[in-house]
Amino acid sequence: MNPPSGGCASLTTFNHWKSIDWKKVGRGVKSLQRRIVKAVKAKHFHKVKTLIHLLTRSFYGKLLAILRTTTNRGSKTCGVDKVLWNTPARMWKTIEQLSIKGYNAKPLKRKSIPKKNGRMRHLCIPTMRDRAMQALFKLALEPIAETTADPNSYGFRPKRSCADAIQQCHNVLSQRKSAQWILEADQRIFRQHLA
Repeated sequence: MNPPSGGCASLTTFNHWKSIDWKKVGRGVKSLQRRIVKAVKAKHFHKVKTLIHLLTRSFYGKLLAILRTTTNRGSKTCGVDKVLWNTPARMWKTIEQLSIKGYNAKPLKRKSIPKKNGRMRHLCIPTMRDRAMQALFKLALEPIAETTADPNSYGFRPKRSCADAIQQCHNVLSQRKSAQWILEADQRIFRQHLA
C-alpha cells in the first residue's frame, strides 16, 4: 500500500511499517499543527476547520496516531473486539481502518482492578481503533487548546510540570508589590454557601 497523495504526506516509498521515516512523519504533522496555530491566532476559523479536516485524514497523521497508540503502556490490553495491534503487519493494515467516514466508537470494556486500600478501581478500556482515532483528533485539537488556553495553567498540559507552576508562583510572589495573602478554597465550600 502506498500512501495517497495530498494532505501533509507527499507520495513516498513507504510500503511496510519498518520502512517509515518517523522524522519525516513528525515534521509533516508538526507543519500542519503550526498552520493550525497561525490560523487560530489570526482568527481564521474556517481555515482552522479545513486544516483539522486535512490533518485527521492525512497519511502521516494516521501513522503517528497508530504509533502513539501502540507504544503507550496500555497497548497490550485489548478492547471489546479483542484485537491487538502487536505486529508491524497489523499496524500497517490498520492505516486503512482509520477512516472518519462512517466511524462509530465501539462500547468500552469494563475491568476492575484492586487498589491498595482494598477497594476496586473500575477501568473502561476502548478498542485499539478507538484509541487511535482519539490520538488522531488529539493531534489536530491540541494546537488549538494550547493556543487559546491560559498561559498560567499547568494542569494536564503537555511539556508543563508542577515545577513550572512553582516557578511561576515564585516569580509572581517575590516582587515588592506582590499579594501578601494567598487564599486556597474548594468549590464545594462556595456551592454550600450559595445554596
